[in-house]
Amino acid sequence: MAVVTPRVFVSHLAGSAVFDPNGDPVGRLRDLVALLRVGDRPPRLLGVVVEVISRRRIFVPMTRVTGVDSGQIVITGVVNMRRFEQRASETLVLGELLDRRVRLVETGEEVTVLDIGITQLPARRDWEIEKVFVRKGKGRGLRRKGEALTVEWSAVTGFSLEEHGQGAESLLATFEQLHPADLAGVLHHLSPKRRAEVAAALDDDRLADVLEELPEDDQVEILGKLKDERAADVLEAMDPDDAADLLSELPEEEKERLLALMRPEEAADVRRLMAYEERTAGGLMTTDPIVLRPDATVADALARVRDPDLSPALAAQVYVCRPPDETPTGKYLGLVHFQRLLRDPPFTLVSSIADTDLPALPPDTPLPEVTSYLAAYNMVAAPVVDESGALLGAVTVDDVLDHLLPDDWREDGLHGSAAAGLTGGGSPGKAADGR
Repeated sequence: MAVVTPRVFVSHLAGSAVFDPNGDPVGRLRDLVALLRVGDRPPRLLGVVVEVISRRRIFVPMTRVTGVDSGQIVITGVVNMRRFEQRASETLVLGELLDRRVRLVETGEEVTVLDIGITQLPARRDWEIEKVFVRKGKGRGLRRKGEALTVEWSAVTGFSLEEHGQGAESLLATFEQLHPADLAGVLHHLSPKRRAEVAAALDDDRLADVLEELPEDDQVEILGKLKDERAADVLEAMDPDDAADLLSELPEEEKERLLALMRPEEAADVRRLMAYEERTAGGLMTTDPIVLRPDATVADALARVRDPDLSPALAAQVYVCRPPDETPTGKYLGLVHFQRLLRDPPFTLVSSIADTDLPALPPDTPLPEVTSYLAAYNMVAAPVVDESGALLGAVTVDDVLDHLLPDDWREDGLHGSAAAGLTGGGSPGKAADGR
């Protein structure tokens, strides 16, 4: 049986109420933000612009939108209340696509865009533009006489990106499928001007992922060319340990200015990491491991492990601690490996299967001892616990490798190969995972 995916026309969404999961009003939808792509590929929706009660317009990513229907939108998660600012790569669906004059590909006839149909991709939370409702004739608006018809996005031309476009948008469309490490390799080999243009057009999460893969000099250069509020947003999107490493490279005044712009809880994690020596367990750890209370079940643990935003190393095990659940936690009780979670019934309490014999690392443990610990116990991550027994974070093997490899390792190897293949005029390849 064919899977039926929801389709909504954006004119029906304009002004719709936006609610949180509890049914409380957040604001009203004022526009949708799309990313145009090369050729006739349907644009991807990045998010929605919501006008909150204070009349401020904010951006909510589509990954936070759980329900779209004529008359109401439902969102989940923490809302960033910073004022929405449109970026160079972004197109406002209501504000910029409606009433535009475009042409039908088949006949070359000029038509007016009256509405845009969006659809959710099967088995995913991504949305894209699928249909265009147009009216023939030179007039604009719904009152103009003339034949109206609904066509596929690919059946019209006039607002999609051209293959030979010179903007950062075209570059981004070309590199859309690259793994962050490969895109970082491409950016490293671009001129500083083009590197800044591409970085400015990337969304916060994508830029954060790429920055984590770049050499420190490139990180500092790119961050320095962003507006302070945007730079703070990107730092928040980075893993706390990577953000701390990057901020430590900045002058004290600039570092404090950016920390002041970050959300207090995010800034607190970064400040805590910066208090430790760089080549110690405390300086290497991330403050976002999977923490579960003793009464959590195997089913709860597996649900947390499934989070697609987790790195494989962080998803390899969960840490059982008494409240509070955020680091620094209450007393650390032990850890449970992912393989053990697969072997026990879903209703089993994690506290009953936690490994309590494995020693934890003090935050001042030097890098050579951290390396020996991971090798001796065949671990991909290790708990870091303070003198009071609270879990501070976890050191993952990828962060250890970053500090064991030569300082210039990011500029060679796979990064160089990826960049050579793409900046030399070849077609971009897919990442190893096929995405």
